[in-house]
Amino acid sequence: LLQGKVVRCTIDNRVTRVAWLNRSTILYAGNDKWCLDPRVVLLSNTQTQYSIEIQNVDVYDEGPYTCSVQTDNHPKTSRVHLIVQVSPKIVEISSDISINEGNNISLTCIATGRPEPTVTWRHISPKAVGFVSEDEYLEIQGITREQSGDYECSASNDVAAPVVRRVKVTVNYPPYISEAKGTGVPVGQKGTLQCEASAVPSAEFQWYKDDKRLIEGKKGVKVENRPFLSKLIFFNVSEHDYGNYTCVASNKLGHTNASLTLFGPGAVSEVSNGSWRRAGCTWMLPLLILHLLLKF
Repeated sequence: LLQGKVVRCTIDNRVTRVAWLNRSTILYAGNDKWCLDPRVVLLSNTQTQYSIEIQNVDVYDEGPYTCSVQTDNHPKTSRVHLIVQVSPKIVEISSDISINEGNNISLTCIATGRPEPTVTWRHISPKAVGFVSEDEYLEIQGITREQSGDYECSASNDVAAPVVRRVKVTVNYPPYISEAKGTGVPVGQKGTLQCEASAVPSAEFQWYKDDKRLIEGKKGVKVENRPFLSKLIFFNVSEHDYGNYTCVASNKLGHTNASLTLFGPGAVSEVSNGSWRRAGCTWMLPLLILHLLLKF
């Protein structure tokens, strides 16, 4: 498309008259131009060749072209069929979309070209394998958060390099606390409780102690929030600071919470894998039982 195409007719000295026709329309007869199209020009009219050029070819120029010659004996014709190829072009594609997890989506990618281009969709993701659709439409039922990201539409027909466009799919879901860390800190030291939550849109965090919300700016305490992480920082831990804290993560789709403990030396922090853990020492249950048996 938008390139010139030359059609040639080889002749000899027996030819007395010559013309080029497109279907039944005379384009040139000898040196005389019969058509009004400025894109059609005469290139050569010699004893051996009669050729014309069609400039800025488009799809409407496709079809049969006939070279008609007259000799002393009888007329002859030679026909060529012009096939116009057009590189692929994506003329319509879905806009970026934001959708709640569990809903259905439908993406559209319309492309033109000659021959008709092949359209495919693929998910741009390290875990994605192959195409997710091999036509203009991509439908996903019950979309999950793992299916969020960019989806690439590709249109190809071997005339030129494939053309690609992308659609960004954002999947919204309520917060999920993936990590909540308590900690043991001596009096007078700095301590941090950490709460990490995955959510789209990003979660907003709030901290509570014994059902009382902690307000930013409280003396000696700072709340440090990032899109997926919140820290409750104690700059100078006191006995009053020890206890259970609750991290609440919320967005427009819901909320969740987790409990964390700030404890001091000597406080039991957890029972795990058959051992009692205490700041500064660990008693293994099997050893304790053996000691009692030997005592008696």
